[in-house]
Amino acid sequence: MKKKYLFFVSVAYSYPILRPLQDEILRRGDEVAWFIEQGCPKLLEKNERWLRSVQAVMDYNPIAVFAPGNYIYDFFPGVKVCLFHGYPINKRGDEKDDHFSVRGWFDMYCTQGETSTAPFKELEKKYGFFKVYETGWCKADALVKERNLSSHNARPVVLYSTTFTKTITSAPYLFETIKRLAKEKEWDWIISFHPKFANSDILKKYKELAKTCPNVIFHESGLVDAELLNRADVLLSDASSVIVEYMMLDKPVVTYCNTTPGNHLLNVTDVNEVESALEKALSRPAALMEQIRAYVDRHEAHLDGESSSRVLDAVNNYIWYYQGRTRTKPWNLVRKFKLRWRVGYPLMSTLRLW
Repeated sequence: MKKKYLFFVSVAYSYPILRPLQDEILRRGDEVAWFIEQGCPKLLEKNERWLRSVQAVMDYNPIAVFAPGNYIYDFFPGVKVCLFHGYPINKRGDEKDDHFSVRGWFDMYCTQGETSTAPFKELEKKYGFFKVYETGWCKADALVKERNLSSHNARPVVLYSTTFTKTITSAPYLFETIKRLAKEKEWDWIISFHPKFANSDILKKYKELAKTCPNVIFHESGLVDAELLNRADVLLSDASSVIVEYMMLDKPVVTYCNTTPGNHLLNVTDVNEVESALEKALSRPAALMEQIRAYVDRHEAHLDGESSSRVLDAVNNYIWYYQGRTRTKPWNLVRKFKLRWRVGYPLMSTLRLW
């Protein structure tokens, strides 16, 4: 009998994270469907199944629901699995990294490597209502495949990708520099903004630049997938989590005012230093590349293209050995009321939790 799985999509960057997992589910002969929250872009392909209502999900009755975001609908059937939307790089430099916030929604966390597994194992002991499995990140499967494909650009290609966080985005500060380099250097540019980037004035300036410079492309969807990353020879960023993903392709990164700089980055704090840093990155210094590989290994320990397979095996293990045997999750009554109200699910179902 085929197993049924559900993808819970609340943010646009979920698509490239979930598609490698979809490939593995279908390869195993099982079924998968997508539920997309209202307001989230619907970027499904023709062959992908879309469940358009809560009732459709209930009728579908999946054995597991996967979410790359911070929450999930508790009333959906199946094991609730957190896949994460990036790596714990603490881009804001906070005392506590939001990557490790436990909100009481999930039964399982699928961690990626040393920097995520050890802290979550401690949280598992502390709370006891979820299990932690180190599987690697599903999106890394696609990155591994792209890494094995050689890209030959006629001219150097720079990908500029910035975080959406207002206090640390480099977009307002790097515009004039990027504009100048696009006109002076024999480089091609791809500009991609996070789907949550909200400053319309800044977006407009970069889009206009792409219209006036033939060597600049503005990537409209904002979804930085493995294929897009592989097209570039160097990444220019700030503190976006895409930095780790790009380094998995064994390529260098230049950052502007990164909040947690290290030897794996060519970080600058002056816009006048961006050009020389990009030139150095394009030369791929041996010492820098060694630091990049060590940094990636700490975050992602499973660059073998089999992370999605391990995720499904972990779900099986949880169902066999732990489902119904862990501590009770927190009530979260207010949050659960809000979610039910949002989608029109019966509010009385929350009261039954008492």
